Amino acid sequence: MASPGWFADGMNSKREWPESRRTNMQLGKVIILNGTSSSGKSTLAKTLRSAIGEPFCYYASDQLADAGFRADKRLAPLDERARFFDGFHRAIGAFAAAGNNLLVEHIVEEADWWSQLNKILEPFDIFWVGVHAPLPEIERRERERGNRYIGEAAFHLKTHDYCSYDIEVDTSLPQEDVISSILEAWRHRSGPTRG
Repeated sequence: MASPGWFADGMNSKREWPESRRTNMQLGKVIILNGTSSSGKSTLAKTLRSAIGEPFCYYASDQLADAGFRADKRLAPLDERARFFDGFHRAIGAFAAAGNNLLVEHIVEEADWWSQLNKILEPFDIFWVGVHAPLPEIERRERERGNRYIGEAAFHLKTHDYCSYDIEVDTSLPQEDVISSILEAWRHRSGPTRG
């Protein structure tokens, strides 16, 4: 078990997991689906999870928000959002360290988040998927959903400016083709160095 101080800075000083974790169980694998709001990440995650042929837990910040996890906005400190996402990122490492494979749906909103995630997830088999769709299609989905601020999706397209991927997909293409391309890349991954 990791010592209580292990996550003080998101990683230990040796950049490796405690010996008991590494010898008693296999570390989890992590697939991160990164893309703007309404790009099709949730639909893609459901289908990919059932097609991959390995047990994967599904993890998304929206799950926590929808369950009422986040602090009451009326009482929350000004940095509540930053604290929440810092914890969300660290939890990915904690779940994977416990041997869980994770399929993570995310919008990496800041370059610092990209750096933090790469530091935290350095010990793991991590696979980044850039999730795209043409802007008119994303805006159409955004309007149809009815639970998003119009323009939010276009604003978050910046996520692709500072992330690099093992594969990038266009969710406006037939879903079976998108899933096949991800699975092919996943099965032939080489674990590139990130930075």
